[in-house]
Amino acid sequence: MRAVNGLTARWAAAADGGTVFSAAGVWPLLAFLADGAEGAARDELAAALGLPAEEAAGAARELLAGMAGTGGLDTAVGVWTGRTVTLREAWAAGLPADAHGTLTGDAAADRRALDAWAADRTGGLVDRMPVRLTEDTELVLASALAMRTRWLAPFEEWPLATAYEPWTGVERLGLRRTSALLDRIGVADTPDGFVTELKVLGGDALDVHLLLGEERMTPGQVLGAGIGALDGAHRVVPGDRLPFGAPGPGLAVEKVRCERPRPPRLDVTTAAYDITASHDLLELHRLFGLTTASDVTRSHFPGVGDFPLAVGSAEQATTARFGALGFEAAAVTAFGMVGAGPRPARRHVTTEIRAAFDRPFGFLALHRHSRLVLAAGWVTDPLPFPEYPWEDDE
Repeated sequence: MRAVNGLTARWAAAADGGTVFSAAGVWPLLAFLADGAEGAARDELAAALGLPAEEAAGAARELLAGMAGTGGLDTAVGVWTGRTVTLREAWAAGLPADAHGTLTGDAAADRRALDAWAADRTGGLVDRMPVRLTEDTELVLASALAMRTRWLAPFEEWPLATAYEPWTGVERLGLRRTSALLDRIGVADTPDGFVTELKVLGGDALDVHLLLGEERMTPGQVLGAGIGALDGAHRVVPGDRLPFGAPGPGLAVEKVRCERPRPPRLDVTTAAYDITASHDLLELHRLFGLTTASDVTRSHFPGVGDFPLAVGSAEQATTARFGALGFEAAAVTAFGMVGAGPRPARRHVTTEIRAAFDRPFGFLALHRHSRLVLAAGWVTDPLPFPEYPWEDDE
């Protein structure tokens, strides 16, 4: 967990503007690549992971197994190889048993299959595999992560009034709720400033922590503060121990008079959101340890397969929705591995034919020896895919 959170913090430091990302979706793929890499690529990947390369694959399997055992969280890993690549048995054994697929070389068909995998593994939250398929793509390594949770205590939807200038002109969808549990709120004291942390608890032990920093703080600093609080690196003062006044960003702690005895109360107002983002991991190649690995002039992954490989593309598609009743988020991460090294001289000639009867076509039925045509026709309306009786009962 600490290694994955460390990558989250470093990625957050590079974040700018509204976004959503998942280091947990990237980390196991980097680990599998490190396990099959050599030389500088192996060293850089290990540095990005935060642990030795020889421990990476085992740690990735432990991470995936832990996530698979978490209610409300679905994860998957897939690898697709072209006809020229045979995976090393030792490397492939570290992947899930049902993870291996095939790239046919038909770009449109491969795109449909990969997109269908992404949509299926995220319940439709991400409907496209974020990978660039080219004639040089020999292997695709991907992960999918989807989480859904319902709040233990739902919010009420409410018009959000705020003095924050960009939001004043448009009414926002606000969320409000009241609780007697003061420890759901706290203030983290960090080197970069104070950060207010609200814990929103969901079913299956899936929660969302909302973080509000001082106005001068960057997104990376605020997100890093939240990660530091999780890891115990920053002191967090819980709500029932906060002093009166304004002890943290967006907070007011005060004494109030009431007609009859009642427990302390925490009133929360926040905003609903729906964010999607796309990330090109190669734009941050140093962060992810991909500098050398993306050099296509030579091979870096002899432990993966018997074909010279380099990282041709590395991307992630993400989405997150926070509403009155719950939260859902998904990320699909994909590495497109391409052939690497000097291109061999093409001394041989062969013939390759592809046929696709995917528009209206004709036919002739004939006797082979006499070549007598017995029937002829033209097909414009092929049969539909059958609906089985039990599908109507679902």
